[in-house]
Amino acid sequence: MSNHVYKIIEVVGSSPTSIEDAIQSAIARASETLDGLGWFEVKETRGHITDGKVAHYQVTLRIGFTLQD
Repeated sequence: MSNHVYKIIEVVGSSPTSIEDAIQSAIARASETLDGLGWFEVKETRGHITDGKVAHYQVTLRIGFTLQD
């Protein structure tokens, strides 16, 4: 078994549709430039209200990935 070193980054995803969509968009965008994504953690959830309704969701994620040898 080899030793692994991991990196953790923080990103914010947003969506007018849902929290889940905000998470998916953040992970999809991070995966365009990073290899080896392995896990995520929702650190913070917030949103924007317009006329008494949720207008936009924002989710802060910590994403972990393995550094390449």
